[in-house]
Amino acid sequence: MPKSYNQKMKILYIMKALFEKSDENHVLSTEELIKEVNRYGIKAERKSIYDDIEALRLYGMDIISRRERPAGYYLASREFELPELKLLVDAVQSSKFITYKKSKELINKLEGLASKYDARQLHRQVFVANRIKTMNESIYYNVDKIHNAISNNVKISFQYYEWTVTKEMRLKRDGEQYIISPWALSWDDENYYLIGYDEGASMIKHYRVDKMLNIVFMESERVGREYFENFNTADYTNKTFGMFGGKDKIVELIFKDQFIGVVIDRFGKDIPVIKQEEHRFKARVNIALSSQFYGWVTGIGEGVEIAGPPEVVNEYKEFLEFIIDKYRQ
Repeated sequence: MPKSYNQKMKILYIMKALFEKSDENHVLSTEELIKEVNRYGIKAERKSIYDDIEALRLYGMDIISRRERPAGYYLASREFELPELKLLVDAVQSSKFITYKKSKELINKLEGLASKYDARQLHRQVFVANRIKTMNESIYYNVDKIHNAISNNVKISFQYYEWTVTKEMRLKRDGEQYIISPWALSWDDENYYLIGYDEGASMIKHYRVDKMLNIVFMESERVGREYFENFNTADYTNKTFGMFGGKDKIVELIFKDQFIGVVIDRFGKDIPVIKQEEHRFKARVNIALSSQFYGWVTGIGEGVEIAGPPEVVNEYKEFLEFIIDKYRQ
């Protein structure tokens, strides 16, 4: 490598050293910076180091010169602060839809955004109750493909699988391709979902992204735009319990006052509530009726009552009677 070209790399290696080996508690002296560039066969004098530091400051790097002992230079601020990186590492590690392998790869990349000293603090272990990581390594790329299909306004085809009682993957519809117009991605109950329009069924559907295989872009443009012009992903996921769809219905629920936090967590702070007697309140919510919704109501127990409409009350009674009958038998 020609000497002149090598010398031009000097400022880049100084930047690399400051980024990787300096922080508020670890400074690099001028002599140490000279040794750093010497490792790459580059000669440097003290004055040239001063000039390069000033150039990097003009470029926008927040380099502080410490005069008290130990004297030297350090990078005072970065793209991500250490608490932000800790938060991102925790999110990656605890995310159910990211595999163990991909979690490790992402965390290693996040560690590269901190000094080597701060990176040690990112070796964290977040324990989450009943955490089961997905086993589909392709989800990382499936999400990217779906985003690209949405950006390019095209339909996608894919295969969809389920698990058998022998713990084997089985393609649904005997491996037949699903053809969907993708319009949104939602992260709900720690899973990623594709929300799209099924032209054959003339309805909005959703699919677990980690259960999608062999996604292929199609040449035909997406359809169903009229259903998504005013589509609110948050409302859709709030009313679809566990992402199990059903017939939409406005349901009146009466809760004891102490369950207001449960209601806000589930439906959001904007949901209208009306005070009732005996320390209770009424909420009217748009629900996709399903056994998952009735199971949620049952889990709250005497803290909630379905007040209407009558057909929903009757359906809930049948749900409970069916379960009781099974245990009577």
